[in-house]
Amino acid sequence: MTGHWALYQDTLVPRQDAKTDIEDRGYQFGDGVYEVIRVYGGKLFLAEAHAKRMERSLRELRISFPNCVERVLKGATLLIEAEGIDDGIVYLQISRGAASRVHQFPTPDPIPVFSGTASPLPRPVQLMEQGCEALLLPDIRWLRNDIKSLNLLGAVLSKQQAKEAHCHEAILERNGILTEGSSSNLFIVSLGELLTHPANNLILNGITRQEILRLASEEAIPWKEKSFTVDELLAADEAFICGTTTEIMPLIQIISINEQNKHERHKIGSGLPGGVTRTLQQAFTRLVEACAAGSGNKP
Repeated sequence: MTGHWALYQDTLVPRQDAKTDIEDRGYQFGDGVYEVIRVYGGKLFLAEAHAKRMERSLRELRISFPNCVERVLKGATLLIEAEGIDDGIVYLQISRGAASRVHQFPTPDPIPVFSGTASPLPRPVQLMEQGCEALLLPDIRWLRNDIKSLNLLGAVLSKQQAKEAHCHEAILERNGILTEGSSSNLFIVSLGELLTHPANNLILNGITRQEILRLASEEAIPWKEKSFTVDELLAADEAFICGTTTEIMPLIQIISINEQNKHERHKIGSGLPGGVTRTLQQAFTRLVEACAAGSGNKP
């Protein structure tokens, strides 16, 4: 654990005083949502977009949480100021609340529990510069990955398997199509065109993902939301993963598991970060620097 403070129901409390009821549905069912917001130079980055996505996830789970965007932004600000965070993250969570344990929504509606923490986290500069390896695995998660819910066991198991293979990330495949990483979105570059899986129920429409598509348009990089296969990934000129804490991280090698349960290594492109990836990294870094130097970045 890090930090001295926690957010609980819109109020800062000493971290040791922040408690979860044993019958909280977030604890028992994963019945809730969360967001992670980046902090650069003590400023929230793309925070309004995160807050709006949290509001959308709550609607999908039919959890009533009035004034969500305003409360998320205020709570995140309270946390980074209390903890004195320079470069780091804010974690915010809203569960349906505590109620007697039944699978269906309890009646009457419980009071949602809003909680959060803030902690320092440096930018992953070395991996962004050198690139990383990823393990190819089946996508064992549920079918509503567009909701940023607390149901993360499939991602946890995939990430652990990747760690045991000495990989930074797991790249997930469903019915022959690559979806995303266990905690990131996936892009490839093929013949100069940027490709990423459509933002449907099979992936989380990442805030960083959305920003990359906007930056690609600004940089005159052609892009398309289009599904692609394992073979297309392995034949790509470049590939990278992205996310709030990942930023834009080149994929330089993919490890697959063959029928004999042996690892096979596949170099992506030249085995080095490519030109399109570098262009997008530079554009994204300019946003980060502008955020740190200004009043935050909340388009």
